[in-house]
Amino acid sequence: MSPEGKTLLNIVILGFGFMFMFTAFSTCGNIEQTVIKSFNSTGFSGSGYTSMSIIYGVFSASNLIAPSVVAVIGPRLSMFFCGLAYSGYIAMFIQPFTWSFYAASVVVGIAAAILWTAQGNLLTINSTDVTIGRNYGIFWSLLQFSFLFGNMYIYFAWHGHVHISDKDRQTVFIALTVISLIGSFLFFLIQKPEPKSIPSDESESLLQAVSSESASVVVVPQGLGSQALDAFRKALQLSVTKEMLLLSIFIAYTGLELTFYSGVYGTCIGAMTQFGDNAKSLIGLSGIFIGIGEILGGGMFGMLNKCNRFGRSPVVLLGLITHFVAFYLIFLNIASDAPLAPEEGTHLQAYITPSVELALLCSFLLGLGDSCINTQLLSIVGYMFQEDSAPAFAVFYLVQSIMAALAFFYSNYLLLHWQLLIMVLVGFLGTLSFFIAEWMVVSRRRSTDNNSI
Repeated sequence: MSPEGKTLLNIVILGFGFMFMFTAFSTCGNIEQTVIKSFNSTGFSGSGYTSMSIIYGVFSASNLIAPSVVAVIGPRLSMFFCGLAYSGYIAMFIQPFTWSFYAASVVVGIAAAILWTAQGNLLTINSTDVTIGRNYGIFWSLLQFSFLFGNMYIYFAWHGHVHISDKDRQTVFIALTVISLIGSFLFFLIQKPEPKSIPSDESESLLQAVSSESASVVVVPQGLGSQALDAFRKALQLSVTKEMLLLSIFIAYTGLELTFYSGVYGTCIGAMTQFGDNAKSLIGLSGIFIGIGEILGGGMFGMLNKCNRFGRSPVVLLGLITHFVAFYLIFLNIASDAPLAPEEGTHLQAYITPSVELALLCSFLLGLGDSCINTQLLSIVGYMFQEDSAPAFAVFYLVQSIMAALAFFYSNYLLLHWQLLIMVLVGFLGTLSFFIAEWMVVSRRRSTDNNSI
């Protein structure tokens, strides 16, 4: 097999591995609060929302050590062991205890930081300047199929269920554990790519000043400990570069909108009593439409790699406009107290007669906009920091997870229109900063090309 074919196969295997893992984990996240409420044990006092807060909080802190772990044991083994941690979290629901529930949440938070740092590193080392956009699109589209499979299960298998028996719970979570383990073992099929013959000038220039100063003072031995320390130091150095600071504003926006479409919006739909008795099951249908939007966007702007000719900014702008249209329609269609409504739902009406079709259209737009934004943002991070991809993606997920944790926190207190306003403001500022960051990359590329003539 040619080197290009080998790297493409690695990307496809990576995508399928994550698809299996997150079909299981996303389904687990969607149903765990319902399962906990139906659990027949007075000795269990866990909360799904508390678990999510723990996961994101630990995820944020663990991003500081994630590059060191990936540098020591490599991305493939890192993803495998982290996949086992995800499977352990899912298996815990077969017979849950409060202590094991929260302990598994801590472990998954650590594993998530290492997993996504390793994923970004492996994607980057299997890509070139030409193929990086296509590869991120392939991975993103395969990953988003997890939205379809998991939410189809929720919508069809549990339609009309009020109570979940112990047998139902155990059957579901045994199956989800097996699916997650399949994804973890798929990572062993990933082959080591051929070394690149020509290093990227752009990536080297990002830390040229800092690296030269460090090299003049310290000579680092090439042991495992020094590799971990070097990865940690590079993550700190990258976090204060001009390019990363600019991108961090837009990364922060992705954390806010991630929380909204993956948790808050589904809750809002389920709380709308005007949608009828099946409002709860519409949460799964909304997830399906989000997944369709994610897959379509990843295919259009990632796999087809249409952004090469005109740059990434037009696709990012399209994604932001798509989100803003969705936010406006949600503002008109969904009651403002929907995120805070009790279990019986809200009887308030927004500015128009609530429409299920419009709500599902907004789900599709949220997924489409998210895929436009994330494929380009991940692509530019991998392109700008090719030689230091693991530390760069650690910084990426550190910022994103902090903002996601913050959004989960204020979602318990803020009405819907205030949450939408926060996303609009941060999204607008983040898009401007993204435009500036890409302009800097293009300018540096042109300068390098001119100097080489």
